[in-house]
Amino acid sequence: MPDNDGILYIRFLAENDQDALEVLFNKFRDGLILFLFGFVQNADVAEELMMDTFAILVSGTARYKEKDDASFKTWLFAVAKNQALLYLRKRKIRFVSSESVLLNNLEADISFHPLATLLKNKRDAQLYRAMRSIDADYRQVLILLYFENMKPEQISRVINKNIKQTYNLLARGKESLRVAYEKMGNSWDI
Repeated sequence: MPDNDGILYIRFLAENDQDALEVLFNKFRDGLILFLFGFVQNADVAEELMMDTFAILVSGTARYKEKDDASFKTWLFAVAKNQALLYLRKRKIRFVSSESVLLNNLEADISFHPLATLLKNKRDAQLYRAMRSIDADYRQVLILLYFENMKPEQISRVINKNIKQTYNLLARGKESLRVAYEKMGNSWDI
């Protein structure tokens, strides 16, 4: 089955088709910002990193090759992850979850456009709050699974772990999310 997003990207590179790039940008913008926000915990920086990711796509410096076992989306999120890690490395920041900082800044961050769009109802907002309090590695795989609808095989490529490690992270992340959600006084009827 051909990867339509990959075909669009190849068409952009080969023919300078700006419409193809615009389709990709509109499709992946919010998801990338949410994913990157999980790394940097700053909405403005996440949006800037998303733009940097698309700048890499436009320049063609990252090499995308059509493969049966990896989609364009998987490749794109891996590029975005590398951008986030580079940003954190340059600023000597570790990719960790600081619960007190996260909870203090939570209300301002929820009004941020992509998050507000994704968190339309109270249950989703509470789930997101619980997700922000769990381990950063768990949060990363759960965002890819639930918000980006990636399969565990795709997630394993993005996070550069084998499939068994990915399934373990998903299972532990789900359990950690359930515990955090229940600590907030909610019942886990999801």
